[in-house]
Parts: sequence; C-alpha cells; structure tokens
Amino acid sequence: MLSLIVLAGGKSTRMQGKNKLLVNIDGKPMIRRVVETALSSKVDEVIVVLGWEADKIRKVLASLPCRFTLNKDYERGQSSSVKAGLTEVDEVTCAILVLPGDIAKIDSHSINLVVEEHGRTKAPIVVAAHNGKLGHPILLARPLFGDIAQIDEQTFGLKSVIKKHQNEVVLIEVGSENVLKDIDTLEDLTRM
Repeated sequence: MLSLIVLAGGKSTRMQGKNKLLVNIDGKPMIRRVVETALSSKVDEVIVVLGWEADKIRKVLASLPCRFTLNKDYERGQSSSVKAGLTEVDEVTCAILVLPGDIAKIDSHSINLVVEEHGRTKAPIVVAAHNGKLGHPILLARPLFGDIAQIDEQTFGLKSVIKKHQNEVVLIEVGSENVLKDIDTLEDLTRM
C-alpha cells in the first residue's frame, strides 16, 4: 500500500496574510487541485495534514475521498507536518510519498512515474526530478519511517534522511519543471 501525504498546515508567511493554498489556480483552490491530482494517481490513499486555517482547508476538500489529520505543532515547520502525516498511515503501508500542498501544477503522471520507479527498482527513496534537480513528490519506504520520525527543522527535515541514505536515492526524470515549482510569494503566483 502507498500513502501520499499532502502537507497543508503551513502559515503562508510570505503571502502577506493570504493562505496560498486557498488561492485559485486554473479555476480552483490550489490545495483542491493538488489533492485531486494526488487522488487520480496510482497511490492507495491520500492523507492531508492540516494546521493553520484547518477548517477552511477541510471545507474546500470536503467532497474528496481523502483523510485528514491535524498537526497541532504546525508552527514548528514542515517537518512537524511530515511526522503528523506519518502517524496516520496504515500499518500495511509499504511507502509514503510526501507532497507539499503548494506544488500547484503537479500532475498525476509525475506522481505515477515515482510510484512506478519504486515498483521497478524497490529503491527506498525515489524523488521526482527535472534536469537533475530534486523536486516532489518524494517517496520513502517503510524501513526509513524511524528516521522520518526523528526529523526537525534544525536538521533540514527530509533532506537529512535523503542525505543519510544518499547512496540509495533514485531520481526519476519526469520531464516537467512543475515538480520543482512551489508557490511561496505573490510574485511566484504571478509568474505561474
């Protein structure tokens, strides 16, 4: 079983008071677009980690067949949301995929390439990439869950797990820069 964790708990601190996940992209709220894309991929379940403005995010996603978990420590950064999502995965989950909710233009093809590469190689870490640059989603197999449970912002979150296991990381070129592009500022939004 593969569980995809969408990180949707951050405070959008660089968006001048707006919740970036509620901004419309292609006619729908960014977070809805990302979750719908995740649900249309080859993963078995989608877990959305809520935090700041949790009720607003939940309302936008209410009709979708995803699960929710609340990260009460969301102000501690993205690592705390990854760990909150990890606690929700099913006991038969063999790997998680981590996808920030602000990778606004992610497509199911890119997610599926990561899933398929893991199925083919059994690599413990598979990362969507474009021109050699690491993007999202990141797939991490169950043997790494203990390492993931220890991450924090001081050690740069999942980057520390990737670095520790760098010889086991497989990059899958997805042919799209969308796996690299997150939205943090109003300028990012305008460019997109």
